[in-house]
Amino acid sequence: MTYIKTISYDDSTGRLRQLYDRVKGPDNNVDNIMMAHSLRPHTMDGHMAIYKYVLHHSANTVPKWYLEAIGVLVSHLNACAYCFDHHFAGMARLLGDDERAQAMRRAIVADDLASAFDPREQAGLRYAAQLTRAPSTLRAADVDRLRDAGYDDGQILEINQVAAYFAYANRTVLGLGVNTDGDILGLSPNNSDDPNDWSHR
Repeated sequence: MTYIKTISYDDSTGRLRQLYDRVKGPDNNVDNIMMAHSLRPHTMDGHMAIYKYVLHHSANTVPKWYLEAIGVLVSHLNACAYCFDHHFAGMARLLGDDERAQAMRRAIVADDLASAFDPREQAGLRYAAQLTRAPSTLRAADVDRLRDAGYDDGQILEINQVAAYFAYANRTVLGLGVNTDGDILGLSPNNSDDPNDWSHR
């Protein structure tokens, strides 16, 4: 599951068990990316807080499926199969249109965004790709292009934060050898109205 020791749900106690109970899915299933934090529960606490607020908060105005698509793109560029598979499944579930989701997956993998995304969506994805591949090259003009595409500054911040979060998540996964064994793909903390509800379903 990982290159380092982890503590299973059944063996967890104290603060770790409390956090597992907050993030678990069906049958006490805890995603391996969260279990990778089990030796330092405070880092799981921080990870889940930023994940929940960046992707699953009611104050966001960018559609949640599109935020997931940004995560799929960033994970593809970072060659993080774990996050790619998890968040593609989440994106597809949110879209409720498997044919469209598969077209988006093909477009991301082929670097042919125009084949599945409209011009506004492409602009956000291109910004996320540049932030992932070459962050030091970003300039005010790149943000202006997002405004021209129809995003307001708060939405630009949302896109930025999702891309930045996945840089962190991808490196957590790749650096610790996290895999999907035993995970249930596509679950997420869907109660966006309650930032303290981390349960995955």
